[in-house]
Amino acid sequence: MTGNDSIDRGPAAPGQVHVTVWDDGQSDGISERNADRNADGRPPVVFVHGILTWGDDDRYGFAAQRPLADRHRLLVMDRRGYGRSPDIDHSDWSVDAEDVIGLLGAGAHLVGHAYGGVGAMAAAVRRPELVRSLSLIQPGALRPAERHPVVAEALARARAATAALPADLTPEEFLRAATESVGMETPEPTPARLRAAAASMAEHPCWDADIPLGPLADASFPKLMISGDWEGAPEQYRKFAGEPLIACATEVAEAIEADHLIVPGYYPHTQQPERVNTALRALWDRAERM
Repeated sequence: MTGNDSIDRGPAAPGQVHVTVWDDGQSDGISERNADRNADGRPPVVFVHGILTWGDDDRYGFAAQRPLADRHRLLVMDRRGYGRSPDIDHSDWSVDAEDVIGLLGAGAHLVGHAYGGVGAMAAAVRRPELVRSLSLIQPGALRPAERHPVVAEALARARAATAALPADLTPEEFLRAATESVGMETPEPTPARLRAAAASMAEHPCWDADIPLGPLADASFPKLMISGDWEGAPEQYRKFAGEPLIACATEVAEAIEADHLIVPGYYPHTQQPERVNTALRALWDRAERM
């Protein structure tokens, strides 16, 4: 396998999630027998994406983390209903957590963004012995940080907005509303993006997930919180998304004793991939020395 190759591993089992594997020069191929480790014994890394996207999407997903496959096998999942994973009536962070656990194998590093960060947190709470490190990129778990007034206000606003969604809203309307309403450019409504929008509008809200932070604080694996400073974001986007996410990241990082990296912008892993990738490498190296 060459450094530019990737492997479409497909669903891990009937009804489960699709996984794209990036593994540059580590082995001659992938099999269920050798998928848990690189040839040099390094544990793999599981990536869990957020809404309106899929694992290897270059707009909101983890395409910019592809270079990290030079030293680790990357398992880039598509959550249920997204990408090439099977449909589901309602996707759910709790179901995501079980899918993540199924990919951790004998142990893996774990990276989750936004909605995917909530599933990653839940997986780490349920099976901490399988997690070698936990990296959270602006996780959408607002409820554990509800004591912060900005987060509490955002939760109330999100609950009201969800209750007010029209029953006949189409995926294209949802995609446009989710972006234009906060001053963001709407992505091209490709079939893949519209499928992601349909899954996003049907999933159970992650911001109301009651993830206990105590078990994450007690876990022995190292943790990293990554967030943007939200400079340069449209004003409405910063006010309604950025400020709550900044407050949430700060509260959660402190509660679980995670290092906190703040980078310019508002999509850290896509806008600042070199800084984010460098931080991820450092965390994984530290975890593997423990």
